[in-house]
Order: sequence, then structure tokens, then C-alpha cells
Amino acid sequence: MKRKHFIRRVVPAGLALTLAGFQPSAGIPGLIPEESPSQPPSLKTGDTIGICSPAGFILLEDIAPAIARLELWGFKVRVGMTVGKRDGSFGGTDKERAQDLQEMLDDPGVNAILLARGGYGLVRIIDQLHFKKFRKHPKWVIGFSDATVLHSHIHRHTGIATLHAKMCNSFPKDWLQADDVQKESIDRIYDALTGNFKPLEISAHPQNRQGVARAVLVGGNLKVIDSLLSSESDIHTKNKILFLEDTGEYLYSLDRMFWTLKRAGKLEHLAGLIIGGFRIKPDDPGEEFGMGLEQIILEKVSEYKYPVCFQFPVGHQKNNFPLLCGVAHELRVSGDGVTLSMI
Repeated sequence: MKRKHFIRRVVPAGLALTLAGFQPSAGIPGLIPEESPSQPPSLKTGDTIGICSPAGFILLEDIAPAIARLELWGFKVRVGMTVGKRDGSFGGTDKERAQDLQEMLDDPGVNAILLARGGYGLVRIIDQLHFKKFRKHPKWVIGFSDATVLHSHIHRHTGIATLHAKMCNSFPKDWLQADDVQKESIDRIYDALTGNFKPLEISAHPQNRQGVARAVLVGGNLKVIDSLLSSESDIHTKNKILFLEDTGEYLYSLDRMFWTLKRAGKLEHLAGLIIGGFRIKPDDPGEEFGMGLEQIILEKVSEYKYPVCFQFPVGHQKNNFPLLCGVAHELRVSGDGVTLSMI
């Protein structure tokens, strides 16, 4: 897919992240004191980004391109002990992965944490983690997919913003050979970390539902969110803009998960809904589901009035652009296109 098909233009960022933390805008519904979002400090040259692997196994050589890019941006890099470790499919034992992530959460000398890769594993250790020191010294936690566990848990228990973005294994091995979309989606991580988050404006989709929402943005991987229901990491969606993406699921499975979200009340009181990339498994011959993704979703939200947009550039794909979880945004869906910007 050519870049112009999904990104029409970049709107200049009129608002930067503040070092002191985000002050919620007046008039945004659903904010209560313990949920009022705050942002970690923006990064500056010489700050340290820690890399650890709290989910799947990865080798040091596999994260070398990411390290090179972070250092080119002017950051120091601290590689955790889980990089290169292996226990089955995991980056070390549960104890090792929890210890590595905990040390980085606690260390005031680490200014951000970039996950090495996703896969599966965070749910096995999330209840072992403590966030007391993290609350005193907030830092950006960066990742997507399995990292949805962390985004949801941190937002629910601390109200501190996190960065939904590509991880180390998504950085190209050869930057010069990477396409413009891949480069921009990674360079925007730098922009977000240094206080220059740029709004996104994308082309209209024929199934979009128009409207404007001003609310805190939350979300991530649909399968993970579905698995967290009724747990201590369950995502709060009331009066929020929810974004969702997924990969490797059949249409019937997606239908089941969206029904689960609806029955759990997660879709009823949204301010807006953003549907990102969904890499769908083809139906087995003779077992065709009979509904497409857009039909599945619009059926579940037909009785609600909030804006809905499709094919947003987030998910398991090259055009996976950073999103600030736990930060107030404006979502504007019109016949001319979709704009998502910080408030």
C-alpha cells in the first residue's frame, strides 16, 4: 500500500508535551481525580532508554538496529538481562523477566523503557510488579501488542501516560533500505518522546461514522484487552476514545470478542472508536463467516452515537504510528477524513 493511501498529510503539532505533566482540558467528560492523566517528562539528549524483554525471547543482535537508532537520536541505552535469555518461548523465566522490568521501572536513571518485542508473557508477571517508585519518577513505557497489558494496567492504577508504538524488533535492519512509512513511524517515536507529538490526519473510509470526540485515548490489542476483562488490568473505557487492532484472528473470533466487549459494557459509553489494522485469517473453505470486519463492528455499535473510524495506521503493520495512551485527544471524523490530535 502506498503511503498516500493512508496518510494524507501531517498536521503541525500545535501542542507539545510538558515536562511537568499534562493538565486535563476543561469540559472533558469522565475524568475523576484518580484517573486524571499525567505524562512522564519529555526526554532530552543524554537521557537513558532501557530495553528489556518481558514477553518473548530475542537475541542482542536482533535489537542492534534499534540501539543504533536510539543512540543516533542522542540517547544512552541500557540493555536488560532478559535480552538474550530464554526459557521456552519467553525472554527468561517469569522471575527474571519480572525482576528486569521492575528494576527499570524503579531506576530513576532510566528515563524510558522500550520493550524489545511482544509475543506473550506480560500477563504472567504483571501481578508481581509494583509501581510505587514509578509513580514518583514516571517514565515512558513503549510497546504494542502484548504490551497492551502494561498500557492498561498502568493507566488503571497510576493514571500515567504510556506510548503505544513499535518495539525493537520492528526497527529495520538497514535504515537506508527502509521505506518512508517505516521510517516515519519510527521517527515519530522520537518526536513523541521529546515533546513534539504530531497529530495524524488520514483519508476517509466509506464505513466511517462521522462525529467529534474529546476524551482520553486508551486501547491496544483486541485479543489482549478481551483476555484482561474482570482482572486487575481490565481497561476502563467509559467516556474514553478506544482504539483497537489485532492480527492472526478469524472473522468469527473477532465477532466473538466484539460481542464480549459489548456485553461487558466496554462499547456502550465510549466517546469514540478507532479501528486500526486487522490482519485477518482467511475463512476455511465452506466455513465462510458471511460478515466483514466493518459489518461486525458497526453491528455492535449501531445503537450508540459516537464517531467510528476504520483503517487507522496502528497495529501489526508498517504503518504503525505512535499513540499516547492515557492522554486527552480530539478525534474528528468527517467526510473529508479523520484527524486525531492532542488537546
